[in-house]
Amino acid sequence: MKMHITSAAAGLLLLAGIGAAAAEDVVIAPEQETVIKEYVHKQPLASVKIPGVELNIGSTVPDTVELHEVPNVKYRYVVVDNRTVIVDPGTRKIVKVLE
Repeated sequence: MKMHITSAAAGLLLLAGIGAAAAEDVVIAPEQETVIKEYVHKQPLASVKIPGVELNIGSTVPDTVELHEVPNVKYRYVVVDNRTVIVDPGTRKIVKVLE
């Protein structure tokens, strides 16, 4: 009986982990990424520094950083350390870093 409980608990933890990872995966359609890249190229911004924030997917951009809109796209962007960072405006989490 103890073996079944342990296996069941491990299974639940595994499924919970998969669900949490899937919830964080944001996929930007290639068409949207192209629109964003073209817009950013035409509307250059000065690069900003954000001390203490690593430019990783899932990192949070502080409220003090102004996010800029791309017409007809859900996400916003900012240029940090000369890299375009795509941010979910609702959570302020980085969803993509364009090189």
